[in-house]
Amino acid sequence: MIQQVFALVIILFFISRLFWQKRNKKISGNEFIFWLIFWGLAALSIVFLRQIDSLVATLGFSGKGIDVLLYLSVIMLFYLVFRLGLKTEKIEKDITKIVREISFKNEKENK
Repeated sequence: MIQQVFALVIILFFISRLFWQKRNKKISGNEFIFWLIFWGLAALSIVFLRQIDSLVATLGFSGKGIDVLLYLSVIMLFYLVFRLGLKTEKIEKDITKIVREISFKNEKENK
């Protein structure tokens, strides 16, 4: 029980920082909504951990609900890292294209 309260306090801290960042325009509206939903779901999963345990048991999984939540979070992290890699690759291609265009433009001006 103490661990759940401690986890909820940490989540509330992250949510308060999220509102601070939104107010100071350090994150966009879409990022704010995404992270607010993320931390809200995290808080709900902590509050309803016993119900998640019973749901996991009825589905036939071995282990506890917290284990399933951990597995899901690791899968989500791998997916987000994959998406970040794709986005980084696109940015690198865009930068290369811009640098080439600038180089060609400068070469034509120097002739």
